[in-house]
Amino acid sequence: MLSQVVELIENKHNFAITTHVRPDGDGIGSSLGLCWLLRSLGKTAEVIVSDGIPISYQSLPGGDEIRKISEIDKQYDAIFVIECSDIHRPGIKGLESEFTVNIDHHATSEHFGTINWIDATASAVGEMIYNLCKAIGGRVTKEIAECVYLALVTDTGSFHFPNTTDRTLKVASELVKVGVKPAQISEAVYNSYPWSRIELMRQVLNTVQRDKSGRVAWMRQTLEMRVSSGMTDGDNNGFVNIPLAAKEVVASVYMREVEPSFYRVSLRSKGSVNVARVAEQFGGGGHKNAAGCRVEGDWNKCEREIVAALIKAVENEDYAEIEEFELSLA
Repeated sequence: MLSQVVELIENKHNFAITTHVRPDGDGIGSSLGLCWLLRSLGKTAEVIVSDGIPISYQSLPGGDEIRKISEIDKQYDAIFVIECSDIHRPGIKGLESEFTVNIDHHATSEHFGTINWIDATASAVGEMIYNLCKAIGGRVTKEIAECVYLALVTDTGSFHFPNTTDRTLKVASELVKVGVKPAQISEAVYNSYPWSRIELMRQVLNTVQRDKSGRVAWMRQTLEMRVSSGMTDGDNNGFVNIPLAAKEVVASVYMREVEPSFYRVSLRSKGSVNVARVAEQFGGGGHKNAAGCRVEGDWNKCEREIVAALIKAVENEDYAEIEEFELSLA
């Protein structure tokens, strides 16, 4: 609960903040935003991660201070865990023995923290960090604003995903008033990739397929593609959304080979198609329009099962719409 988080911060002094492996914009932006907030309140705080930071996020205030570790090596009063489904997602050993504060906007998040603050109505954890700043009576500095704005812009797809609300836009407006320059943030996030991203995109798009209806698309990224493209961390950010640019496509799947017979799966959809339910069938989770999971086994078999589940989800949504239409006529 937010009140518990406020009380903790007011009564303790030494904090760390971490987020999930392969951190995204919300994970890094929210972590750094919270770090700057704690420091502005006279607290000691640092961001710790187990993975490298994508190039597009390294220019954030404090990005060069993020410490990469494999296990807890200091004493903290508490560790904030940002946007993680479970205690193991940050990939840092010893975290389970610490006093942890679980801050997430995914309804599927496990309540693993000593304190759990989950707000599924927030567009991003960044929005929650802004609310925390207001609740604790802190001043939104330019550093906090830039970090939180990046969290918002990445997790809402530049404010065009369904999780964008009037509250999200109000927060973004307040951040711009503080001094955020939206064009600069967007330039850093979307136009600062190395050429390896273009080469990787070329290879991945060469694998794209659609079902007979044309509404479900899927594609692959192999280990060989990683090597031949010279891929760096973050080069494949947003690839899963590319097929959704086609008007008729309402759901997409992006499977990445992490090691032989082990894959990370990203799922995205438009409108009312719920991909979180599909992800949950394979041990994952997420939001209605953005979810993911990890699977093991034969690639073709895993792909067939996931695509079949997604096609069924799309068809079930069609039936729901038909029933709703018939009820409206009754």
